Amino acid sequence: MAVWAVLMLLALPALMLLGDAEKMRDPVGALNNVGVIRRYHEERARRRAEAVEAARFAAELRTAAVQAREAAGRWQAHWRAAEEHADGAWQAWRKAEQRFARTRAGAAYPVPDQARTPQEYADRETFLHRALRAAAKRGDLPATALAAAIAGRDGWDPRLHPVDQEIVVLRAVAGHRRRSHRRAVAAEQAAWQDARLAASTRDRLCREAVTAAARAAAVHRHLPDREFRIVLVGSRSWSRRLA
Repeated sequence: MAVWAVLMLLALPALMLLGDAEKMRDPVGALNNVGVIRRYHEERARRRAEAVEAARFAAELRTAAVQAREAAGRWQAHWRAAEEHADGAWQAWRKAEQRFARTRAGAAYPVPDQARTPQEYADRETFLHRALRAAAKRGDLPATALAAAIAGRDGWDPRLHPVDQEIVVLRAVAGHRRRSHRRAVAAEQAAWQDARLAASTRDRLCREAVTAAARAAAVHRHLPDREFRIVLVGSRSWSRRLA
């Protein structure tokens, strides 16, 4: 039976020719028609594969564009926060400079220095440590300032009169706030660059995704039903989703 089946398949073209008088008169043309049909199916398969690839590429770009849009929003929020922090740092620096200027102007006249006793030295040291601890708690000085004063580093002198110590502390506060403002400005500028780059990437991916969706929609007739629905919905709603 297997042998007979193979023989029947091999004889099928001849039977088709025998069954059609026109084909019998032109067997070469009949064979050409068979070749045309084969090439048609090959071309159809190629177009279908290209359409499927276009649909998948459009879907991938659509996903990338949505993610880029979300990332751009996060970078924009980060830049806004950095900008607000820089503004706050500038206000804190300005207030620190004003306090220092007022205190220095009020202490323009020399303070009479009384006899220095061990108790007075202890009181002055306590005053300095208390002032530094309060400044560090407010954020006017780094936490390392108190440790440096206790160790006698960074120019802290517990032997100074409390008025002079206050001026020294306020000068250090103004310097610390100035450096904090500079760091905040640098961070704000870096955040602005990152936000601008994220926005540029978002816009580029959105344009590419719209173009890919249009190309996929143009060849949707070659797609299976499921992928046709994906491309059709994506091409129609893409602009609204990115608005």
